[in-house]
Amino acid sequence: MKIIVLGAGAWGTALAMSAAHHPAGHAVTLWARDAQQRADMQAQRQNARYLPGMAFPPTLSLAGGDPAALCQGADLVVVGTPMAALRGLLGSLQGCTLPVAWLCKGFEAVPDGSTAYGLLGHEVCAQVAPHLRAGVLSGPSFAQEVACNQPTALVAASVHAAVREALVAAFHSPSLRVYANDDIVGVEVGGAVKNVLSIATGLCDGLQLGLNARAALITRGLAEMTRLGLALGARSDTFMGLSGLGDLVLTATGDLSRNRRVGLLLAQGQTLAQAVASLGHVAEGVYSARTVVQRARHAGVEMPISETVVALLDGTLQAADAVTLLMGRDPRSEAVGW
Repeated sequence: MKIIVLGAGAWGTALAMSAAHHPAGHAVTLWARDAQQRADMQAQRQNARYLPGMAFPPTLSLAGGDPAALCQGADLVVVGTPMAALRGLLGSLQGCTLPVAWLCKGFEAVPDGSTAYGLLGHEVCAQVAPHLRAGVLSGPSFAQEVACNQPTALVAASVHAAVREALVAAFHSPSLRVYANDDIVGVEVGGAVKNVLSIATGLCDGLQLGLNARAALITRGLAEMTRLGLALGARSDTFMGLSGLGDLVLTATGDLSRNRRVGLLLAQGQTLAQAVASLGHVAEGVYSARTVVQRARHAGVEMPISETVVALLDGTLQAADAVTLLMGRDPRSEAVGW
């Protein structure tokens, strides 16, 4: 297969490296918008900015320029940019006839004060490139481990069978297992919400509240995620899979999780600005928390843990007070609907 990966961040680079290692001998090209970064990667044969010390496979090619022109003649295009850049790139690919998939997770941000709500990736695609055969590749994965060919399982979600099949053919390998799913709504909701919940879990661990509290947060967080997904048209079983429970557990408990790290640092008394600056990379939950809560409110879905995270990030609630707020809620049924 000829595979084009648009975006040379950590995750796009890791997947391009994984595909270039594939036993089928894929021809993989990694596109970088920044000319200097592209030149550095070409000279060093690594992405020193995001995955330092991890050498590119000899067959991995680098490119820049017009992404739409680059994708001509390819078998699969993978968009590895942040959510903020997805609309523009999909718009540039709207005439593309081959399968397209994105990697970003979250709801698209809207301007402050706007009455609109953020859209998931497939909703953005429906607006700007409705004729694309498109989908998402998601699931529990740290870029560093994928780049090292450590065992990982992902989910390829799309309403188009051809997109699911192309993603499986491109990435399913001895070190990376890819499952197909046609519930793109559920897969994208899981990817959006888990980053927010992992900030809460990091806060819990940073305050040394214990393993009981961590288990409660993860479990009730999964209920929040499921409630929102069902309201948006997802299937409940999707949230018990890789893009729901799997991604939540990884991001909420893994030491490589930047979102969990934000919660830990907030618990130590750092400001949000200090916590983000110390990471050196983007923590998606910091930027997606408000859009998740905004979409939940629009859908009439109650998400108390996510609401608490937003209050923490906005500085209207202190870390210690967050526990009191959540534990002080009225008793109710454990059912997902609550």
